[in-house]
Amino acid sequence: MLDRAMRPLIDPPLNAAGRWLAARGVKANAVTLAGFAVGLAAVPAIGLGNYGWGLAAILASRLFDGLDGAVARAAGVTDVGGYLDIVCDFILYSAWVFGFAVAAPEHAVAAAFLMLSFVGTGSSFLAYAVFAAKRGIDTEIHGSKSLYYLGGLTEGTETILAFIAFCLLPQHFVPLALLFAAACWITTVSRMLAAVRGFGT
Repeated sequence: MLDRAMRPLIDPPLNAAGRWLAARGVKANAVTLAGFAVGLAAVPAIGLGNYGWGLAAILASRLFDGLDGAVARAAGVTDVGGYLDIVCDFILYSAWVFGFAVAAPEHAVAAAFLMLSFVGTGSSFLAYAVFAAKRGIDTEIHGSKSLYYLGGLTEGTETILAFIAFCLLPQHFVPLALLFAAACWITTVSRMLAAVRGFGT
């Protein structure tokens, strides 16, 4: 929901940095994988209760996530780059939730429900993109993407804000996780309805 509003703010500096990196031979896929590695470092940090370090790793990985697209736009977008980007993102989102379950096993049910909600948002997003591509449907409402980007109540910005809240208020992880999971299910249902309207019965 907030991604469209954030784009005019974050795209100019990211695109400038992306052009600078691309001009020096930095590859977008290398940025993606570096961000993935940094993001994975958040898991043991969170699992050990070092939420500050976990948050730092999460935010650093999201900076890489923005930069890889900027480098790709400067050097040329590729299908493998788009594939790596989306796969790494979805793995990290669930991996970070797993870290919270490890840190506080009494929160494991809420963490599992949140991961289940991510299956809904991820599958509804990717399935829509598959059939949009099949029908030749494209959009740049959320900027230039390597696949059809269908928005919703919980997009990238909301997800990062949720993880910031989890790290700053880990004692309230359960209600925060359940609240965000509910928002994810609203997103999933809205995407399913959009698919029915857009693709027919």
